[in-house]
Amino acid sequence: MLRVHFSGVDLSRVRLSDRPDALWETVLSFHRLRDRRGAKVFGEWRRESRTRLNGETRLLAPVIPSRGYFPDFLTPREGVRGMEEGLEAVRGTAPERLRAELALLAATHRQSDRTAAQSCGASTQQRRHAAPLAGGRGDALARLVGALRGYHRAAVEPYWPHVQSRIEADRAARGRALLDGGADELLASLPPMLRWRPPVLEADYPVDRDLYLRGRGLLLQPSFFCRGTPVVYRDPQLLPVLVYPVTHADAPAPADDPGPPLGRLVGQTRSTVLAAIGGGCTTSELARRAAVSLASASQHACVLREAGLVVTLRHGNSVLHTLTPLGAALLRGGATAESLQ
Repeated sequence: MLRVHFSGVDLSRVRLSDRPDALWETVLSFHRLRDRRGAKVFGEWRRESRTRLNGETRLLAPVIPSRGYFPDFLTPREGVRGMEEGLEAVRGTAPERLRAELALLAATHRQSDRTAAQSCGASTQQRRHAAPLAGGRGDALARLVGALRGYHRAAVEPYWPHVQSRIEADRAARGRALLDGGADELLASLPPMLRWRPPVLEADYPVDRDLYLRGRGLLLQPSFFCRGTPVVYRDPQLLPVLVYPVTHADAPAPADDPGPPLGRLVGQTRSTVLAAIGGGCTTSELARRAAVSLASASQHACVLREAGLVVTLRHGNSVLHTLTPLGAALLRGGATAESLQ
């Protein structure tokens, strides 16, 4: 379990990232590429991406294992400004930091390899490829940067508009929580694997760990390719960042099905549209989720918006729909006649 400890000052310094982080998405997508879980969301992406790759996985695998620790220097904060600025920060990593984090990587996975004989070969290969990098060789770091860039272009860049729209929809939902109840409500609104029990934010995590913010606050970074559990830096001296998974447009519908009563009240298609909006989506995503035409999705969203059940925000060339508190209450079936007036 991960426990993030807040002070009053930390609560006042909770921030929500205003965009996806190119390097976090790149590194976490490399994890998704190699597992078989989440086929409904990632299956087609895996098949398409693998056809465009050209040896990048061989270069990246030694420093980004399929599970467990990977070096913090791979995801500098500059990644939120774009891939090239992020890669420039990776290229500028101090040699002593490279050595320290790669030594930790080797030690972590050498220990886990003792329990699996078939992993020993992979560990040996990992050390062989990582040794020049740990030695501070510029050509090794340049190859790593090139592999990250090539992988990003093949597996992440073609899907970037969709990644952005999902993260913007998540931001809209979190922003509404922040406006409704401040940082306390924002933390309570995070996905179910994160549990706000003031003054501690608990999370499902592969290891037992305590993170003390000590007045530095916390940056919340929603991520398209994060799955299952959040991610934080291993180094407690780095500015605290919590990367957490967004809700996906193609994920199964919420378990609390609005059911026939809501369908009788607003119409079955419109109740389906209301449920499909969920934590937020674009009009095209809404059409896909609700299995209606784009024009029909737009029309239903307009009616729901005029009824005060949905709020629509424009973002670039897209519009993002999210539920209002009234819409969420109606969907849950918990609204009383008085609250609906």
